[in-house]
Amino acid sequence: MINKIKIGITGQAGFVGTHLYNELGLEPEKYERIQFEDKYFNAPELLHTFIKQCDVIVHLAAVNRHADSDELYRINVELVKLLINTLNQENVKPHIIFSSSTQESLDNPYGKSKLEGRRLFEKWAEENNASFTGMVIPNVFGPFGLPNYNSFIATFCYKLTHNEEPKIITDSEVALIYVSNLCKFIISDIEEAKNKNYSFIKEKQIQPDFTKKVSDILLLLKIFKDQYFEKGFIPSFLDTNEINLFNTFRSFIDIDKYFPFMLIKKEDERGIFVETLKLGTGGQVSFSTTKPGITRGNHYHTRKIERFTVIKGKAKIQLRKIGTVQVNEYFLDGYNPSYVDMPVWFTHNITNIGDEELYTQFWINEWYNESDPDTFKEKV
Repeated sequence: MINKIKIGITGQAGFVGTHLYNELGLEPEKYERIQFEDKYFNAPELLHTFIKQCDVIVHLAAVNRHADSDELYRINVELVKLLINTLNQENVKPHIIFSSSTQESLDNPYGKSKLEGRRLFEKWAEENNASFTGMVIPNVFGPFGLPNYNSFIATFCYKLTHNEEPKIITDSEVALIYVSNLCKFIISDIEEAKNKNYSFIKEKQIQPDFTKKVSDILLLLKIFKDQYFEKGFIPSFLDTNEINLFNTFRSFIDIDKYFPFMLIKKEDERGIFVETLKLGTGGQVSFSTTKPGITRGNHYHTRKIERFTVIKGKAKIQLRKIGTVQVNEYFLDGYNPSYVDMPVWFTHNITNIGDEELYTQFWINEWYNESDPDTFKEKV
């Protein structure tokens, strides 16, 4: 039996922490996630218990913005010192991964706090013959970031999906990495550390996925708003980076108010005609019939864009974001054609709640690949 790697994430409830926690959960046979809550920093007994359980600690907890710049610096450095003191008191040496920032080179409190934190961990690792990786990370974006806090992309997406106008403060070139790709870098470092039987200290410069001007990103997001948010079209994408930006954009849509998206039904003596989808990308359209009382689905995707359209019959579609308990329910009737899209990291299903067969059309943005299906089973 393979021993699972026990991994704790400070800042587990934050933007990157939530994504990393979920990514690790995709391989439960390899990784055991040690629960962490921010209150542990103020509860020595809980912090000591947490640290003693971990083979790896990914330190993400930090303050990104604060009205008092001196306080921001103090808090971030104190969190590092608190972890180091606890490690010393318990005489344990888990592999430490520290999330630093390319802002280390800038003369601002956040960058200075990150540089100081990395140096403190390096000193601890050197003095204790321990293993440490200091990751210097570019700007991170992705689904469910906090607007006006985590990323300007999160702010733009929120404003565009809530009838507000984004404003560019500085139109600079920005190096960006998608949060799922960052998580893969972190997990690869965990695997690398597991395969080494000696201590090490290293600085790892994480390369961005791409670099783009702020104005160019806003222009693309405005296209997403026009084509997808307002018209229901699936835009065309030049590359994976644009797909990642699109998945980020649509994560800010208030699905309670947005779905179901009503379609135009054309009717004459021959019957009805409905355009279910216009797309600028490839993909796969499928159709199914479902007997009354039967449920399909109960799975989620981490990258795929998927749409369910009810053509005939009555259906209930359920969505639940992974790691939460709230279930969103939508009732669709083929008499008034409509659709619901499946956000990434939302497990979903569809049930025939009528007395006749349910006719449903499915579209997904990529062909099914048996070796890489991006489909993970979990009941809503």
